[in-house]
Amino acid sequence: MTAGQGIGTALMLLFLADVFLTVLYARAGTGLLAPRWNRIVWALLRGLAKLAGRHRSTALSFAGPLIVVSLIAFWSFGLTLGVALIVQPELGIAIRPSSGEAPTDFVTALLVAGNSLSIVGGGDYSPHTTGTRFLFLLNSLIGASVLSLVLSYLVQVYSGLRERNALALTVDWMTDGTGDAAVLLHRLMPRGEAGDATNELSSLARSLAAIKEAHHFYPLLFYFRFEEPRYAVSRLSFVLLDATTLIECALDRKHYATVAASAPVASIRRGTLMLLETLDSHFPTATGHSEDAEIGLRLRQSYVAAERTLAGAGIAVRTDGVDAYVAGREKWEPLVGRVAPILGYTMAEIDRRTSNMTDLLAGPK
Repeated sequence: MTAGQGIGTALMLLFLADVFLTVLYARAGTGLLAPRWNRIVWALLRGLAKLAGRHRSTALSFAGPLIVVSLIAFWSFGLTLGVALIVQPELGIAIRPSSGEAPTDFVTALLVAGNSLSIVGGGDYSPHTTGTRFLFLLNSLIGASVLSLVLSYLVQVYSGLRERNALALTVDWMTDGTGDAAVLLHRLMPRGEAGDATNELSSLARSLAAIKEAHHFYPLLFYFRFEEPRYAVSRLSFVLLDATTLIECALDRKHYATVAASAPVASIRRGTLMLLETLDSHFPTATGHSEDAEIGLRLRQSYVAAERTLAGAGIAVRTDGVDAYVAGREKWEPLVGRVAPILGYTMAEIDRRTSNMTDLLAGPK
């Protein structure tokens, strides 16, 4: 075995290990090459999207599919390059065409390598020794296996994407499209009746658990970004965390103690935090959350607005919950603030209640 063939073997093993860790082991942050490749492509696409001006949001919506295509091409090229390094010294000796002389250049080696990995099996070159016949057989098995694994992986990624969008759309509908958690609670507890609230929250908790695991198993999901903020993971997470914080801090304990202490509320809060922490830990999120000199005042105003919505719907509210609400929200809002900007969303698009308050205070333009 030549030095080139040794490098080719190591390269093949590296890319096969990357495919195994990304597709079969399926844990966020375990890939050897794919996570780094995805980040490079994402950074490049973000840079190009800035040139699109007002169409930046539309341009970024193509990032997820383009990263999928680029990752498949990256794996294919890596495996082909490894096989080519193994094959080149054998051209014209153990690997020959059916007629004529065999070129021994590297481009020909790439062509032979691609054909040996392809399940189609095209090409004029064939092995003439036991070792090269075994190599071609092994390459065909690797090519067929990787193709099957990648196709299965894509099916799971898009299945997870569909489930994530379904949950985000469900939450958006439950807020009447406002993105306001107070409206969600209003709809969950019409006229102040909390009879079905726990069941509805339990359904949301189950869907959230599936979405959290989908992002942990298929981290490629993070790069799928849609133009409409209602589909954003950061907005979905913000609404659910805001809803659980309002349940714990704003609802009257005498009337709604059962809801506040229920397992679904705790599950939604913990599950949403785990989802955000997964994204924050394993993806290129913002390095910090911008400081807001008036954050306390802003959160208090947000609480007052939510309190009015709840009271107007006949829901009994506490008179002393504002401090607990502000303290609770200060714990999780910075996490949302780190995740949202990386996919091109502003906090005004995520925190709709505060945004609506700002618009009202600004008055007509």
